[in-house]
Amino acid sequence: MPPTLHLTQLSKHYGAMPVFSGVNLSVAPGEFVAIVGESGVGKSTLLNCMAGLDRWDGGSVVLDGTDLGPLDDDARALLRREKVGFVFQAFHVLGHLDVRQNVCLALLLLGQPDAARVEAMLESLGLGDLGARLPQQLSGGQLQRVAIARALVHRPRLILADEPTGNLDPTTAARVMDALVAQCRVQGASLVLVTHSEAATARADRVLRLTAYGL
Repeated sequence: MPPTLHLTQLSKHYGAMPVFSGVNLSVAPGEFVAIVGESGVGKSTLLNCMAGLDRWDGGSVVLDGTDLGPLDDDARALLRREKVGFVFQAFHVLGHLDVRQNVCLALLLLGQPDAARVEAMLESLGLGDLGARLPQQLSGGQLQRVAIARALVHRPRLILADEPTGNLDPTTAARVMDALVAQCRVQGASLVLVTHSEAATARADRVLRLTAYGL
């Protein structure tokens, strides 16, 4: 089975300063890869490149058989909408929409509204009784779970998660990891997770360390 994500000699620089160089990585359907490394080494930038949110200076990114390099911004956005679920460190939850509407947004953009799927996702993350609340009525940990529910509800082929349990207590963090891992094992999604959490890395199929010279 071909990989969901394939990076070949991927490099990124800011001016003359390398962020990372020569990154080669293939992630299979249903595989969970954790990426660790020192702060500032470029882990979040690497995730952004995987999703085509950031430009790179050398190499290639192939997502579910499509080379992102030749695509313009609109084509990349359409591909992400369908195939990628991204959990950012900043929640990017829309303040004028309630929890249920925020999570449903990913399905609406695809023209696939599914109220039952939204409710099931909220329940799985302990948000079942918060659907009508606005973001400003939630704690940081609750907002993180809303962002994760929104990233998973459309069952993407690739999940990219940047410190998804960083603001959560251990019990809630374990519940979030259960939801992420279930997308791999049950739905066959590929999961790439940047983390400092030993509990999270212990559940990964592979743990890779990023340096300025690559993985």
